[in-house]
Amino acid sequence: MPAILRNTITLILLLGLPALAQAADLDGRTLSLAWVLPFAGILLSIALFPIFAPGFWHHHFGKITAIWTVLFLLPFTASFGAGSALTLITHALVAEYIPFIMLLLALYTVSGGILVGGSLHGSPRVNTCILAIGTVLASIMGTTGAAMLLIRPLLKANDNRKHRVHVVVFFIFLVANVGGGLTPLGDPPLFLGFLKGVTFGWTFQHMLVPVLTLSVALLLVFFLLDSYFYRREGEEFKPHQDQPLRLYGKANFLLLAGVVGSVLLSGFWQPGVHVELAGVHAELQNLVRDGLLLVLAMLSLWITPKQVRAGNEFNWDPILEVGKLFAGIFITIAPAIAILRAGSSGQLAVLVHAVSGSDGQAVNAMYFWMTGLLSSFLDNAPTYLVFFNLADGDASTLMGPLAQTLLAISMGAVFMGANTYIGNAPNFMVKAIAEQRGVAMPSFFAYMLWSISVLLPLFALLTWLFF
Repeated sequence: MPAILRNTITLILLLGLPALAQAADLDGRTLSLAWVLPFAGILLSIALFPIFAPGFWHHHFGKITAIWTVLFLLPFTASFGAGSALTLITHALVAEYIPFIMLLLALYTVSGGILVGGSLHGSPRVNTCILAIGTVLASIMGTTGAAMLLIRPLLKANDNRKHRVHVVVFFIFLVANVGGGLTPLGDPPLFLGFLKGVTFGWTFQHMLVPVLTLSVALLLVFFLLDSYFYRREGEEFKPHQDQPLRLYGKANFLLLAGVVGSVLLSGFWQPGVHVELAGVHAELQNLVRDGLLLVLAMLSLWITPKQVRAGNEFNWDPILEVGKLFAGIFITIAPAIAILRAGSSGQLAVLVHAVSGSDGQAVNAMYFWMTGLLSSFLDNAPTYLVFFNLADGDASTLMGPLAQTLLAISMGAVFMGANTYIGNAPNFMVKAIAEQRGVAMPSFFAYMLWSISVLLPLFALLTWLFF
């Protein structure tokens, strides 16, 4: 059994021990911005180490993340007590990290058991078609599932091209982010909204036009850019001869359906039963969902022939990188989220005031940009919840009189997760797989130059069109 599965099972069992602390909410009104420094340290480490010390970062990113996490937990424990620290860690793991990593693990493992055989040559038309297909699939099987299914065939189609970095960058824009905006299955923020009462149909109905608009615009820009780079390939460039495509590991599509069913189950089945874990309520439907996702991942490993995964060059490095980094992020992000939740009483009151006019009414354009910009650097799922609660917190009201505000929050969280590598978990996974295949991916800031140049003008257009 892979180490990540063993460690996750052990963690779940340990959290099932009798509660050792009373629940303690983190009051953002009393927190200074100094508590955000360890979280900022993780972000700066992700941004700077790959530029100035790439070898050191590659071998020690987990230790660096752990150091920043300890630098947060030690003073937090000294200030608020061991019980509050335990509650914070348990809440971060049980309510956020374990559901997050279980869904990613299941999608990564199951999609990694599906091999697209044959080959295509990476012409602008073929590349654009692959991106379009992935964009559609992202809302059906999640951004992680679609990205993991198609990134390897896309890289294989372009492995003899010199200019291919832009192909992966636009793949992150479209398949790992924008395409997940149509359903709660597509992206974690929308799934959290679904759990809060936002209906499946509302998301599709209201997000369809924005997703379609942005997707078409990005595909057009990509086709023009890829055509330009394709013409610049030297004389030594020899396109692949197309070979018929074949699918291997088809049984994994049934397991993907099981993943989708497990996620939907936790939204529709509400037995009203919970388990107390170190002062944190763990709802039964969520525990069942996470257990089913783990079982589906293990079933995929069991039934998939080894040669299929070998053909995908499947390994655990990308999911381990995401798992280690986001474990630290989910713990150290707690003060930042608490300060935001404090609204006008917290140290980030200026951000809260920015989304409301002088009459107290929501400024939807600002909701779009503030949710989006914070989702670029914080995790987009809790950021969505912060602004969801800030706007009203009641799903029926947000789907009714405040529908445009909920649309702005949804668009910002989903679309602007593409602004940085850390905006959405699949971004990192795609980057890691591309680098394993020899693609010299942009650094943290170089990637942001791509997003600033391509995405921000399109986001300005969306603001004008919808808000």
